[in-house]
Amino acid sequence: MLARRVEQIKNEARGGWQNCFAVGPASWHRSRMISVVIPALNAERTLPATLTALVPAALDGIVREVVVVDGGSSDHTREIADHAGAEVVTAPANRGAQLRAGAHAARHPWLLFLNADTVLDQGWEREADSFIERAERGASRHAAAAFRFALDDDGLAPRVLEKLVRLRSSTLGLPYGDQGLLISRRRYDGAGGHRPLPLTEDTDLVRRLGMRRVKMLNARAVGSASRYRRDGYLRGALAGAGQRLLYTLRQSPPRPSPLGGSDR
Repeated sequence: MLARRVEQIKNEARGGWQNCFAVGPASWHRSRMISVVIPALNAERTLPATLTALVPAALDGIVREVVVVDGGSSDHTREIADHAGAEVVTAPANRGAQLRAGAHAARHPWLLFLNADTVLDQGWEREADSFIERAERGASRHAAAAFRFALDDDGLAPRVLEKLVRLRSSTLGLPYGDQGLLISRRRYDGAGGHRPLPLTEDTDLVRRLGMRRVKMLNARAVGSASRYRRDGYLRGALAGAGQRLLYTLRQSPPRPSPLGGSDR
């Protein structure tokens, strides 16, 4: 029964990816090899498409491993990841803790953090390789890169939200975790990595990298709009903005009082 379900999910993905991440050509420049880290929890419906989008880069040798960090799934997430040849590790169901565990397990010089419901545009690896090449030559001021935010839904509301997120990303240099994050191991460790935060772990890391230090690539990271369809676009957008506002307020230093002391 389990094998039949895994096979069914595999066949629903575009193209076959059985064991495609277990081995690959070693022709790519060794310092530009990527470990993809995917935190997951009950992601059997979306994970196959996420993995499928990584196959061309795996065949080219730029993606050398995929680490799926399972937070205790009760569906077939682990079996799907294993079937694809990904390394499966476990961590508490906490996004920051899962991302940190995945980074610890990863073996290659560059890390790509990606959600389990996000599909990268065809050809994303060419932009990623160009960014890595410039970063390693010291020709880029950016510490990391992220992809263009997009949603797998039709209509006005998703397009408006996409534009708002792009405006935020371009003006503040603060991408969402839904946009992925490509960063060297050296930069990641130097910033202290992900902290075990259940929410806003993406904002927390990017702020420590420095404002406007994340380059926005043109390739899209197309995320699932299921939560927006379920909860409503306005409510979902406001909830996300509220979480980040609370994070910012918690991180802000206390304001000095008129007498030179600190507010209590």
